[in-house]
Amino acid sequence: MKKNLLFLVLFSATVCAQSPQLNIPAANAAPKKTYCNPMDINYQYNWEQVNDKISYRSGADPVIINHQGEYYLFHTIQGGYWHSKDLSDWRYVKPSRWPMEDMCAPAAWSKDDTLFLFQSTFQQRPIFYTTTPKTGKLEFYNRWLPQLPKDVGPWDPALFYDEDLKEWYMYWGSSNTYPLFGSQLDKDKKLSYKGDYKPFIYLDPKNHGWERFGQDHKSDITPFTEGAWMTKHNGKYYLQYGAPGTEYNVYANGTYVGDHPLGPFTYAPYNPISYKPGGFMQGMGHGCTFKDNFGNYWNMGTPWIAVNWNFERRIEMVPTDFDSDGQMHSITRFADFPHRLPTKKWTSKDELFTGWMLLSYKKPTLSSSQKEEKFGSSLVTDENPRTFWVANTNKKGEWLTIDLEKACTVNALQINYTDYKSDIYDSALPKVYIQYKIYSSLDGKNWTKIEDNSNEKRDRPNAYIELPKAIKARYIKFENIHVPMPNLAISDIRIFGNGGGKAPQTPKNLEAKRDTDERNAFVKWDKVEGAVGYNILWGIAPDKLYQTYQIWADEPNEKEIRALNVGVKYYFAIEAFNENGVSGVSEVMGVD
Repeated sequence: MKKNLLFLVLFSATVCAQSPQLNIPAANAAPKKTYCNPMDINYQYNWEQVNDKISYRSGADPVIINHQGEYYLFHTIQGGYWHSKDLSDWRYVKPSRWPMEDMCAPAAWSKDDTLFLFQSTFQQRPIFYTTTPKTGKLEFYNRWLPQLPKDVGPWDPALFYDEDLKEWYMYWGSSNTYPLFGSQLDKDKKLSYKGDYKPFIYLDPKNHGWERFGQDHKSDITPFTEGAWMTKHNGKYYLQYGAPGTEYNVYANGTYVGDHPLGPFTYAPYNPISYKPGGFMQGMGHGCTFKDNFGNYWNMGTPWIAVNWNFERRIEMVPTDFDSDGQMHSITRFADFPHRLPTKKWTSKDELFTGWMLLSYKKPTLSSSQKEEKFGSSLVTDENPRTFWVANTNKKGEWLTIDLEKACTVNALQINYTDYKSDIYDSALPKVYIQYKIYSSLDGKNWTKIEDNSNEKRDRPNAYIELPKAIKARYIKFENIHVPMPNLAISDIRIFGNGGGKAPQTPKNLEAKRDTDERNAFVKWDKVEGAVGYNILWGIAPDKLYQTYQIWADEPNEKEIRALNVGVKYYFAIEAFNENGVSGVSEVMGVD
């Protein structure tokens, strides 16, 4: 999360006064078997912008901790945290005590029966702990962590306990001037710093293409490094970091690898480890890596929204693994399509993908009203969270229909609301909840209600609806019941299932050519009839095509990939997808 000095001064002087309501799923709600990014939680209204009269929900810099078999989610400026038993239904927890300026980019760790929590700071701040995190009761583990020299931090901290060495460590840093730092913590002195702190990671955009700033890495601004996290796997230490900046599509996570918690660390040539520059949710930087109850790894990220403010974001999680060579990699292919929640240890990298395809891209729409011509209803099917439909009012009965143009099997929907000229700075206000009804039809005349949450008072700005049973429908109708904003505003209604036809053919005549600047490669292919989009796949070996750039079929059939590392050979392939499925992967091409 990029920050400047003025922001930090204002932020540190602000007093948090919010007291959000509990958002608890209905007691009779059927457990979900799938999830869809961005995460479906009650993102809190971001009171930090009250002086600028900007009102919006946001979530950033997430940390999920598996504590005694249950999950706890912490992220920036939320006035509290979330608890879940299944990574799907999350309950908001209001803590008994909280930092006066709220918690930004928090650090958390679980050890034995205790969950530890620490905030980003440039001043002296305490480490909290709790043995009953579901209740929200927090206590001081220490009163003040000693202050570091000016501008060093610890901002964007990460806590790490090494079970083998029986020692504590902290890593931190958020700057385009300073590196990521780390230090051992003294377990006998309430986790105070033990010895001097060490510099670990400096960005190197001249050799690491993905560390360049800007949209598609096309800016010369000095990039930012932040979001430290440590994962130990098979005796190796993976020190992770976010780069090059949060407000663009290429925000990503990378890693250095070492044999000791304090290094030395070596840059991983396969970086970035978690990267999602295309599709609906763009950006995967600044998160954490955690393990679920079945032994599966997950990586978190903060995709950008940037409607009301450059740093307006949401949260996503993606399956992550270490291959037989120790290469850490996240599965971002179709990362914003529905995926299965795990019920066991997965063995195939695409095993959790449901195969429910996007049915709604650029499909015709009708609406009850629109505030201005630039806020037309067609924007709800363009797969862009920065464009949105705005109705004339926020009243019950405003509606929008999507014509899928043929009868399809529908399995799930996602409704993504937008804070257009919102006037809310406190998520605890009684009016802060969302209610809607969803209908389906085969002929546009006879309608069947398929979803109704009008008996719930939950705030769900990114509501994901998994239907209990698949339906056949050509038309989907959304009907507003209640929104807290002055106008009903929706960026995208996304419909998933299967169109009932054939998957597209594999793209032919793939060309991949390395630029004279080794950080870039140019990829071209022949367009496929009936394709909705393509996934450009690449990696450092033919069987390690872990990177994905999703391209829509109505875009040019060529793309410059600017995320490569100098001195590393790459391999490219491509696949096409439509409403019916995914093609086979093309022949793999090696490029030096």
